[in-house]
Amino acid sequence: MPVVIQQAKHVSGTNITSPKGFKAVGIHCGLKHKKYDLAVLLSEVPASVAGVFTTNAIQAAPLIVTKEAVQNGKMQAVIINSGNANACTGKQGMLDALTMQEKTAEKFGLETKLVGVASTGVIGEKLKMEPLLKGIEQLDPVDSLEGSIQFSQAILTTDTVMKNTVYRMEVDGKEVMIAGTAKGSGMIEPNMATMLGFITTDAEIDSVHLQDALQKVTDVTFNSITVDGDTSTNDMVLVLANGMAGNSSLTPSHPDWDVFLQTMHAVAQDLAKMIASDGEGATKLIEVEVNGALTDLEARKIAKTVVGSPLVKTAVFGCDANWGRIIAAVGYSGASVDPAGISIKIGQTVVVEDGEPVIFSEEQLLLYLKQPEVKIFVGLNKGSGQGIAWGCDLTYDYVQINASYRT
Repeated sequence: MPVVIQQAKHVSGTNITSPKGFKAVGIHCGLKHKKYDLAVLLSEVPASVAGVFTTNAIQAAPLIVTKEAVQNGKMQAVIINSGNANACTGKQGMLDALTMQEKTAEKFGLETKLVGVASTGVIGEKLKMEPLLKGIEQLDPVDSLEGSIQFSQAILTTDTVMKNTVYRMEVDGKEVMIAGTAKGSGMIEPNMATMLGFITTDAEIDSVHLQDALQKVTDVTFNSITVDGDTSTNDMVLVLANGMAGNSSLTPSHPDWDVFLQTMHAVAQDLAKMIASDGEGATKLIEVEVNGALTDLEARKIAKTVVGSPLVKTAVFGCDANWGRIIAAVGYSGASVDPAGISIKIGQTVVVEDGEPVIFSEEQLLLYLKQPEVKIFVGLNKGSGQGIAWGCDLTYDYVQINASYRT
């Protein structure tokens, strides 16, 4: 469902370093031909950290290194490269990820265990460590819009746009900010998929409660998007909370806990929708909202099945109001449904009611399907479960992009 925040405000013109005490930068070190390919995010002080990671059984070396670092509960820097995933690279890949961690720690005078590592790009090729290590020495993170833009650009692969969002709220009467940036365009079928997400906040919160908050919002945001059904080897979302806003520590019993949770939800949902709408070759964002399921979990399962259906995605691309593909996806979702209780609406046009087809204007719906955002509503009349998922259409360009990704 749409996020409603009573005490938080979206802030335009701000960035990943807007929360107090964070700096960032991105540079070109030589992993890519010309574009930025190395970035660092740095907190002035050790920050509480939380992370969620891919469920693929094949996990890249940097992800393994970062998962271990997150277990310590504190992180102060994250080093990220694009252009090479350092995945399926054996013992050398693990040594390279550890070297990235160690050299970043040395560069900024940190304990090694306080550094996270992330990589994205081609799988199965060893990192070019010489230019990468030289690049680490050149990193000079700053608290500025320019540094944040460079950071956002340096983590991209096949993305066509940067993905950034920031919200402001009050905790204990003090201003607290939560900012996020992400990359992701293809192989998006989280839990987690080929995406990197970095969220910063100056709120004071213990890592245990931060992890709980991140897990809650991940289930209904990042884990509710799909581009192509593929789950990658690398990707993660990390949240760093450095406490520099000066609030009393947030816990579930804190009076402002719900505001914090809703605000983090808004940040994650913004990033998730940006990733879905920037799917490789995509021309439209598809949003599927399900009501009346037995449970929220079943509603999300149905929504994600519909938005992930190749036939639904191609129908939306072709502006074809073929609701049969939608109801078929509902049926094979694995959730409990009663065919006689299903209703479907595309935009504001009802096409199915109580399991029966409804006469509608093809011309009117064609005009709606030409819009850049298409919303599909499914009612089940089985219970009170609600869920929402996002995806994109499937286009000729998707095939072209992925047919020549390495070349």
